[in-house]
Amino acid sequence: MAANIIDGKAFAAKVRAKIATNVSTLKMEHGVVPGLAVVLVGEDPASQVYVRSKGKQTIEVGMNSVEHKLHENTSEDILLALIDDLNKDDAVHGILVQLPLPKQLNEALVINRIAPEKDVDGFHIANVGLLGTGQKSMVPCTPLGCLLMLRDYHGTLSGKSAVVVGRSNIVGKPMAQLLLNDSCTVTIAHSRTKELQEVVKQADIVVAAVGRPEMLTGEWIKPGATVIDVGINRVDAADGKTKLVGDVDYESCAKVAGAITPVPGGVGPMTIACLLANTVTACCRINNIPEFEGFSS
Repeated sequence: MAANIIDGKAFAAKVRAKIATNVSTLKMEHGVVPGLAVVLVGEDPASQVYVRSKGKQTIEVGMNSVEHKLHENTSEDILLALIDDLNKDDAVHGILVQLPLPKQLNEALVINRIAPEKDVDGFHIANVGLLGTGQKSMVPCTPLGCLLMLRDYHGTLSGKSAVVVGRSNIVGKPMAQLLLNDSCTVTIAHSRTKELQEVVKQADIVVAAVGRPEMLTGEWIKPGATVIDVGINRVDAADGKTKLVGDVDYESCAKVAGAITPVPGGVGPMTIACLLANTVTACCRINNIPEFEGFSS
């Protein structure tokens, strides 16, 4: 029996529609318009496409969008000064510095210069610590998107066993913490995990975020498990063109899993949707307005 497809594109559209309603409410009832500032340093093509998409979707839901594009050789002092200005700007509720940064810039220093309450990427050390101790924080967008899709599909996650394959600070670790906070029994697996396939096969929920094309195959998956594929890998297809694949071999896993996200069209669209949701959440918290339900961890 084929797995149910968790359509991230369709779910993200529903999330954006709800965000647009929330933004309208903030305007009418509180006179506040959420504002998102995105900073892009350099000319990385993938980053440029991503930033354009963020700006477009920010405007579509009724929020203010501000973009700062800096030269590849921008100094650390100039970038930090810009962040300081955005931290002080009352019209800006969310600040995102697009990664990766050019090699002359210290990513950790830059990320931690953003005011924690405006850190809509959820990467600031203060937000990492709050999430890790189960407190209210800004949550990284991709893990949050995965969590919302899982909740939507399962209802409750309490008591389920989950394996997160990958231990990055951006996805693996915060994903594990979110699942733990939702009362799952969580294992973080990685390339050094012994009997990795057998570990994965015990899980009711598998989140693949290892960065290796089609690494997880159907033999790794427990029958009926839910598979969330975070991977986005460009590989050469048989026709000589480049195609996008995940960290999961979709065809073989879809024959075993109970539900699965495709690549593309699964987790990806939810990342930007959750960035917008985080900006609304930040706006509410900064202005002491009750938060809207449905988008928090």
